[in-house]
Amino acid sequence: MIVRRNRRLEWIARNRLHPEHSAVARGVETGPTGLIRKRPHDIGFIGPNGIKRIDRAGNQFASGATSTALQESAEAMLPLHTVDNPDQHVGVILDAPEGRLSEHDKDLLGLAHQLKANCDAPGSTAVTAILFLSSGPDEALLTNYQMAGVDRLIVVPVDNTDAYLPEMRATQICALTKAYTFIHLCFPDTVLGGADSGRRVAVSLGQRPSTGVWKLENNQLICRGAAGKTDITRPLSQVIIALEQCADQIDESRHECKLLDTAVHSSVEARIEDLGKAKVDPNDIDLTEANFILSGGNGIADWAHFHEAARLLGATEGASRVAVDDGFMPRERQVGATGKWVTARVYIAVGISGAIQHMQGIGQCDKVIAINTDDSCDMVKRADLSVIADSDEVLTALIKALGKPASEAAVKDFQPQEAVA
Repeated sequence: MIVRRNRRLEWIARNRLHPEHSAVARGVETGPTGLIRKRPHDIGFIGPNGIKRIDRAGNQFASGATSTALQESAEAMLPLHTVDNPDQHVGVILDAPEGRLSEHDKDLLGLAHQLKANCDAPGSTAVTAILFLSSGPDEALLTNYQMAGVDRLIVVPVDNTDAYLPEMRATQICALTKAYTFIHLCFPDTVLGGADSGRRVAVSLGQRPSTGVWKLENNQLICRGAAGKTDITRPLSQVIIALEQCADQIDESRHECKLLDTAVHSSVEARIEDLGKAKVDPNDIDLTEANFILSGGNGIADWAHFHEAARLLGATEGASRVAVDDGFMPRERQVGATGKWVTARVYIAVGISGAIQHMQGIGQCDKVIAINTDDSCDMVKRADLSVIADSDEVLTALIKALGKPASEAAVKDFQPQEAVA
């Protein structure tokens, strides 16, 4: 057989500005285990000016493909891990606010796979996630669970996912342990109820829990003790309450994420009454714990408008280093590598160009909205939604919209130059 040269592909591989260059030059490289190996130097693409650009949000591609198409192609390339008729399970109780996996949840799934690999029968063991949710997960959530390493999924229906009902959750989990064989139950050591539920389950099962777990090594658990000043080595236990970054996340394989039956009947007399969330001043919330942050930078001229917009939105105020150094915001409100690292679900950057230290501080934010006059700044490139307009005009229009009834909320006197999604 004669292998014929494809001169067109050779030309594309040499031409960095060609829209198909990255796809042709990258190719597919597999490691000794058969898994596709990552090429970190190929991340990003060459822009029209010849400068390499990194797509942080997954919205820009040289080939013009959409983020959904690229994600589907990446999922198709990852090997599918299946477990047929598992005899036992490694359970992971997810915090997953509104069904969305947190970084802590993903770390916990990585730990579960390590526990599965160390058990006696890893081939017949499934990593099973237990999720308390008011409605069934949609297709997007199931895809995220597949990529995070969930072999089986148990969705326990609840009326209110935000309600504090540790007794009910512990009783449900104990009922599931009777229906399925769980060799380990992994709980996140968080204030959302994971640590509390784990301790209640351990008492009900008559087990001694392993708390403060941050590492699995040589088939033993390494736990934090003495307020994090020392490490304690413990043998494997059935109930494990683990800290964040306890293991590497799963990112090199897809998993089935099959739904399991949750028809378990359990009743418990609740002795705790949840009165709901207490209203607090958003600025009393620490930036590291805030879910909604409105952050201002050097592009803001009227800070009174900024504070009023934050009040109407119910957002926690943040600021860039320049705004803090100029005295417009206190030091504890500084976001960035030299300030505080935030993990907000929504982060609105008003008049912030995006210095590298600031970009590091918002690296784990879910959705970033940028309001800026410079459409080529790093913050706009990072943002999931960008409004290219004067920040004071946007804040003024926002205040007008939020200060009026819903029927009059449309602001007709404001026309942004451009909105880029």
